[in-house]
Amino acid sequence: MEFQDTAKIELHLHLEGAMPPEFARRLADEKNISLDGVFDENGGYAYRDFWHFLEVYEAATQVLTGPEEFARLTKAVLEQSAEHGVIYTEAFISPDFCGGGDLAAWKEYLAAMQQAAAEAERDHGIKMRGIVTPIRHFGPEKAKAAAICAAETAGDFITGLGIGGDEKAGKLADFAWSFECAREAGLQLTAHAGEWGGPDSLRDALTLNVERIGHGVRAIEDAELVKELVARQVTLEVCPGSNVFLGVYPRLQDHPIARLMDAGVNCTVSTDDPPFFHTTMTKEYQDLARVFRFDEEVFSALNRAAAQAAFCDEDTRAALLKQFT
Repeated sequence: MEFQDTAKIELHLHLEGAMPPEFARRLADEKNISLDGVFDENGGYAYRDFWHFLEVYEAATQVLTGPEEFARLTKAVLEQSAEHGVIYTEAFISPDFCGGGDLAAWKEYLAAMQQAAAEAERDHGIKMRGIVTPIRHFGPEKAKAAAICAAETAGDFITGLGIGGDEKAGKLADFAWSFECAREAGLQLTAHAGEWGGPDSLRDALTLNVERIGHGVRAIEDAELVKELVARQVTLEVCPGSNVFLGVYPRLQDHPIARLMDAGVNCTVSTDDPPFFHTTMTKEYQDLARVFRFDEEVFSALNRAAAQAAFCDEDTRAALLKQFT
């Protein structure tokens, strides 16, 4: 399959959101957990819109009841990513789903995931780093607990803090304590913005001094904001298939990734929640090649930008960059 074997870096992947439907069904059967309403008649995830997607997403995570399940999920997701040429991935992981924000429980979950990631690297050659991700619509207090979990486990594997969930819930300024806590622990910062919220949501994210923004595509609506992103060298974690599937843009032809790149914005390509949006990294590359005529040279440039923006140590970054020179 064209582009399947092309080496790729992915910076925006939700671990739970990458759970294959068959994996969720298998765990549900093992644990006798009902997932009524989660799947459509074809066996895929079923939802009406973004906000219903959040409900279905959280319902599906019911099957992830302990560290062992998260270890199995990590291996399944990384194996699937490696099949599509991904050599390095950063996955959003939420302590809310891994022990309810309790630090001791989080450490148990984290150890299981890290061991699974090490086995996947050994078996499939894919490296993983984790970005701790509070859930915005769970509120600032739960975000503080997640940030403490991140700060207490910062290191070679947990390298960043982000925030996901409903962009319209509260203000990013409400989460400033969590971001500062993570920064003081040496973690790098990203935030979802500019997907459902317009340019002002990106400006809010920039006040937290993030180095990357998840999605961020609505920046195209404000020329001065685009210039600011370029000047500050903020990288956008762009997920074209997700944006089109959820209706942020009606067609890929309408997506602004090419215009943002032409304006000098650092962009990367990711899948977000691939089984929910019926995509893979291979499909993302194929679709961008078909619609925007992206070729190997463009994809190599995208991956170099991703390597430069990766939340990893400098030795890992140098090794990644060598793949795309």
